[in-house]
Amino acid sequence: MSRANLSKDPDEVAAMFDGVAKRYDLVNDLLSLGRTKAWRKAATKIIAPKAGMQILDLAAGPGSSSEPLHKAGATVFATDFSEGMLAVGRKSRPYLNFSKADALNLPFEANRFDVVTISYGLRNTVDYPKALAEALRVTKPGGRMVVVEFSHPTWRPFRTIYTEYLMKALPAIARKTSSNPDAYVYLAESIRAWPDQKGLAAAMEKAGWGKVSWKNLTGGVVAVHSGIKG
Repeated sequence: MSRANLSKDPDEVAAMFDGVAKRYDLVNDLLSLGRTKAWRKAATKIIAPKAGMQILDLAAGPGSSSEPLHKAGATVFATDFSEGMLAVGRKSRPYLNFSKADALNLPFEANRFDVVTISYGLRNTVDYPKALAEALRVTKPGGRMVVVEFSHPTWRPFRTIYTEYLMKALPAIARKTSSNPDAYVYLAESIRAWPDQKGLAAAMEKAGWGKVSWKNLTGGVVAVHSGIKG
């Protein structure tokens, strides 16, 4: 997969993530200039995990997003579509509950989870509006969805610099640090093609989520969207 678009082949996406699974966390830290941990901490604060909560973490990869939720005492289901990601997660974080799941056809009953969350994975689904609707189905009434995703910097000069970084510096870094640098070219392009904050909020509302809001991180490089099931 060399060019990003919003109608992706699921097998190609899964194979791409299989190829970067072993160094996924390390490369992400490098590509985000070390902001990954701060963004994860901010997202965890918004999710507010606690004992007794049932949380579904979609596109969990090797479990870096699931780990702080688990440590807070919540029961976390870490799911991913990539077997490679799941294998790395089971090896590095054997205490987490990993399982394979397609965000467009979740193997869970309706109204089960207090929170459904997805970090940097919604834009890689074939049909993200359907993924939003499927998340709504498995969430309890009054429960929430929290989407952490790369977005559009709000300050125009910084947005230009960031776009140049994505398309030039990011692939160069990936070639030196990743076994599959083409995957990071795709990821950069997928970020550029993704809707802005208002666009994603509108998609969540159309899928049935209520009281949708978002919080910008690092000037809008990442946005954390939240919605409530009525």
